[in-house]
Amino acid sequence: MSKLLTISVITACFNSQATIGEAIATLKRQRWPHIEHVVIDGASKDATVAIARQTLGEGDVLVSEPDRGIYDALNKGIDRASGEVVGFLHSDDLYAHDEVLARVAACLEDPSVGAVYGDLQYVDAADTERVIRHWTSGAFSHGKLKRGWMPPHPTFFMRRELYRELGGFDLSYRIAGDYDALLRYLASEKVKVAYLPEVLVKMRVGGASNGSLKQILRKSREDVAAMRNNGINPLVALPSKNLSKLPQFLARGAKGKGRQPA
Repeated sequence: MSKLLTISVITACFNSQATIGEAIATLKRQRWPHIEHVVIDGASKDATVAIARQTLGEGDVLVSEPDRGIYDALNKGIDRASGEVVGFLHSDDLYAHDEVLARVAACLEDPSVGAVYGDLQYVDAADTERVIRHWTSGAFSHGKLKRGWMPPHPTFFMRRELYRELGGFDLSYRIAGDYDALLRYLASEKVKVAYLPEVLVKMRVGGASNGSLKQILRKSREDVAAMRNNGINPLVALPSKNLSKLPQFLARGAKGKGRQPA
């Protein structure tokens, strides 16, 4: 099955000329041959579209038009994707090594597996080898969702047919739409998930959810809304969710290596 599996990688971007080239370069270095790249641009005013267009191959997709935010862009990407599996590579993120998509595809050789996730490193925006936080996801269980657990969304890959069945991102969220979506997907009996215990993605610090105190407070308010909308008690889940981040700083290490020993 894996020899035929196509992974659609969606990149949502807006005025991202400083980072999108490096992000796409890590995608182009992937050794998995069956990749569709779907770039959804929010009508950038800089060279973002020109940089992305230079990398596109036959069958890739590029859309540049105004949108209603990141989750609108991701929904557009899902609608335009044609691969069996959908993943996301944001314009300031990097794949940690050249075998990421091959490792994901190997997990999905089991037809009962509907989604795969792994570990993530937050890295310095200027020096992506300097790790700020190391997020080890751990194995999935439904009980963890009630304690605020979630896998890092940039490492999450799911079969496109499940997006069609379960829906995309709720546009009422500005920051926590990925958390709301993951709660919905992982709570579904239709989604059997597999954990790939290695770093798949490096994320630059300073994004929409962690760039300022104001954004962090807004993220917490939206997290509470997502918890309530998915039947989770925020009085239990929110403190646990925030406290679980502390060990990530202790485990960061001095330099980040994407692939861990098997």
